[in-house]
Amino acid sequence: MADPLQLRINLLSSSFDPLQLLQRWQGDLQQPCAAASHFIGRVRATATDGEPLEALELEHYPGMTERQLEVLARDCCGRHGVLHCLVQHRIGRVLPGEALVLVAVGADRRGPAQRCCQELLEALKHDAPFWKREWQRNGRGQWITGNTPL
Repeated sequence: MADPLQLRINLLSSSFDPLQLLQRWQGDLQQPCAAASHFIGRVRATATDGEPLEALELEHYPGMTERQLEVLARDCCGRHGVLHCLVQHRIGRVLPGEALVLVAVGADRRGPAQRCCQELLEALKHDAPFWKREWQRNGRGQWITGNTPL
């Protein structure tokens, strides 16, 4: 039996236009969804200590990270009966204001789409194997421990 979930996950090493990717994803869907929910996260201009941020650097283990993102997405989508899911996540050096993550979910009703999008975003934030380092304008880099609050 074919997997009913249309899932697309990409790690991107260069900047991307989240609205353009979202539009392309919606156009590629084999069957349109009645409800969609999405989230676009951008890099903040300040570091966790309040100082100006030069860049955020994300490291990962190629192969392992993609597999873990797929597990997280499939689990969330399965719990909510979601039909379509898109996860685009930056790696490498990301500048303030640039898109860091795009999560989009399509379902037959708004509730499952919204709940799945929120749950998947939190799963990515807490369980995805990314290591983040903040670079300040003075050239100092600091690894981030923990996660930012909602």
